[in-house]
Amino acid sequence: MTGPELSAHHHLGYEPKVVARLGRMTSRGPCGPTLYDHSALWRAVRTNAGPATLRITATPEGADVDAWGPGAQLGIDGVPDLLGVRDRPQDLVPRDDLIARLVKQVPDRRLPRTNTVWEHLVPTILGQKVPVTAATTSWQAMVRTWGTPAPGPAPERLRLGPEPDVLATIAYYDLHRFDVERKRAEVIIEAARRATRLEEAAAMAPDDARRRLEAVRGIGPWTSSIVVQLALGDPDSVIVGDYNLPNAVAWAMAGERHGDDARMLELLEPYRGQRARVQYLIMAGGPVRPRRGPKLSLTDLSGR
Repeated sequence: MTGPELSAHHHLGYEPKVVARLGRMTSRGPCGPTLYDHSALWRAVRTNAGPATLRITATPEGADVDAWGPGAQLGIDGVPDLLGVRDRPQDLVPRDDLIARLVKQVPDRRLPRTNTVWEHLVPTILGQKVPVTAATTSWQAMVRTWGTPAPGPAPERLRLGPEPDVLATIAYYDLHRFDVERKRAEVIIEAARRATRLEEAAAMAPDDARRRLEAVRGIGPWTSSIVVQLALGDPDSVIVGDYNLPNAVAWAMAGERHGDDARMLELLEPYRGQRARVQYLIMAGGPVRPRRGPKLSLTDLSGR
């Protein structure tokens, strides 16, 4: 393979259903580095050899992988981790009826490992204390403004996110047009300036990786756990500081309507080592907390 637009092809004998779930777990909306289109997962990634576009297509036997760009071969080399080859879902041993049911009910429980930090860091910082739709909108606008097209015959919507060097040189008010206030903007800029050090976390043990990320002011356990879960595929990167998770876990595991982080961690303690996987199972297939009261029909409202 020579030239700037390299291409490569590889076949993986692997569980094809995981391709669709991988798209749902790593995507940040329709404009960004991951796009699921029908039976194929398109992914744009920056490697040490340069950018690459991957197309992972599910087959009856596993998955076919096509890649383009200077980083094509390195991109292909990372696909087994993307599909969870190193993950061990069998390490989750159910200790109660709920988890036993969810293990059987929720398919394709493998966690992806992207081996990249930067691609997850900015979208996750954008999600701090704001609704996911607002964070996604901000991220999409930033990708359209500062991102670059993916190499090869990629869909137009597939773009590489902004490089750290770009975001390291902007002012905080440059992000105001994307509805990002000063606090989150300054965290993004500081992370961009330390991007090389932060990217090293992809090769660290999960606890060390979280400490490296949290050394940046404004990056706390919520952000670091999400990034480490995606970048390292860590099944124990339990997410704290989330608005919905404590209530969902408390209701599913104890029938309690409200929970905080302390109660959630108490309930998850028997699953230490697999707590993030248990969180995922509960959110994917656990019982939904009912509304406080039944919905009123039109007859109830009118009195007739």
